[in-house]
This record gives sequence, structure tokens and C-alpha cells, in this order.
Amino acid sequence: MSSPEKRPWIFKLLDVLTALRSENGCPWDKEQTHATIKRFLVEECAELLDAIDDGDDDHIREELGDVLLHIVFHAKIAEEENRFTFDDVARVITEKMIRRHPHVFADAQADNPDEVLEIWREIKKNEKPPEHSESILDRVPRSMPALARADELQKRAAKVGFDWSEPSQIIEKIEEELNELKSAVESGDDTSIDEEIGDILFAAANLARFRKRDTSEEILAKANGKFIRRFQHIERSILAKGETLENTSIEEMERLWNEAKKKRISEDIRLK
Repeated sequence: MSSPEKRPWIFKLLDVLTALRSENGCPWDKEQTHATIKRFLVEECAELLDAIDDGDDDHIREELGDVLLHIVFHAKIAEEENRFTFDDVARVITEKMIRRHPHVFADAQADNPDEVLEIWREIKKNEKPPEHSESILDRVPRSMPALARADELQKRAAKVGFDWSEPSQIIEKIEEELNELKSAVESGDDTSIDEEIGDILFAAANLARFRKRDTSEEILAKANGKFIRRFQHIERSILAKGETLENTSIEEMERLWNEAKKKRISEDIRLK
């Protein structure tokens, strides 16, 4: 006699969420809503991206599970309110993938990635009636990281010709915004200072986008990494002397910072 078919783990996960949200379930899980847990999904996605960058399969598997948990969690909350179920979520994305890949599931032709993207964009554009898109910027998600959203907003505007002709124009714009920031700082108006800082960041993102290399998000991530490397050199150097950061002068920290900077340049030269 053959053994019964093993039940897929996704159904077990759905059962776990049902139990956690039941009358006798977990007090914390029972009180959660879409709004209260949405920030955790952002955190889990960020941890998944880190795991992918690290190439750590065990960590990737774990973080994919954490992201899946949140998808199931949101679907469970909706099911309890008789709005939709996890099965509806799976059905909708499956239908969308089939619809947007007519070169695989129908008779359309696409011989390279660029042609695939063109088909995808055309189908996506026609999926909702015009009244749902009053502006070409409407579908850029509000909850995207601000720098990544700036990239996407600028790309959408550039597609209809609202763009710069050359990088030097954007650099002039950055200089203009910097002068306006200086004036705002001199005035002491915090609202104006905040606005001008935002304008500089937006203009810098525009330059990154215009160059069609790394996105501004990726460029800033590299700058973050550079800051971490140099600051950690300061930490290690100070701790190696048995001293503390708090008791170290800013002049000594700057000396160590420049030391880390020169060390990195030397390493880069050797690698070449």
C-alpha cells in the first residue's frame, strides 16, 4: 500500500497562520493589521537582498521564507475580512504572468530581452482603463525608497521628452540648488533648508539616471559602504591603542579617516 502523498509545506504554513490568528492563538499575531505589519515586510525584503548579495544560500532560503510568511499573513488578514484569499493572490499573479508572456504561452514573437520588455510594457499599459492613470507618474509606488522613486519618476518624464540634453546641464542645476541651499542656511529657515536639500538630492539622482550606469540607489549604497570601511578603520585603530571613540579628538579621527582613504587608493592601484 502506497504512503499518502506528502502535503505541500505551503498548506502547512497557511494552517500555522490560521492557528496563530484563531481565538486561542497568539495575542500578538491576532491584533496585527495590514498597516501594523507592513514595515516588517520592507525589513524582510532588505534582509533578503543582503543575503542575495552575500551569496549565502542558507540565508537566502531563510529570508525568502520570512518574505513568504508576510505575504501569507497579509492574505490571511484579507481572508478574515472576506476580501480575498491566498489562493486569489496566487491565481492573479499566475494569470498575469501568462498574459504578459504571450511569446511563451501564445503566438507572439520575442527573440531577445529588449523585445520581451517591449511586449511586457505594451500589455501592462493596456491592462487598466485610461481613467486609472491620470498621470504617467501615477504608477510609481509612493512607498518606494525616495531615491529609487526619484529615479523612476525621472525615467517616466524622460520617456515623453522631459529631459536634459547633456550632463553639464544637470551639474549646473546642482550648483544652482547648492547656492539656494546656502541662502536658505543663511536665512535660518528650516523649512527652506529641508526643501533645498531635497532639491539637491533629486538633482543628483537625475545626473545618475541620465548617465545610464548604476542607479542613484546603487551609487549611494557604494558611498555608504565606503563610509563604513573608513569609519571602521578609525574604530579599529583607536581600539588597538586601548582608547575609546568618545575620548578621541576630531583631529585624530580625521587623520585616521585620511589614512583609510589613502590606504584604499593604494590597494586600488595595486589591484590594477
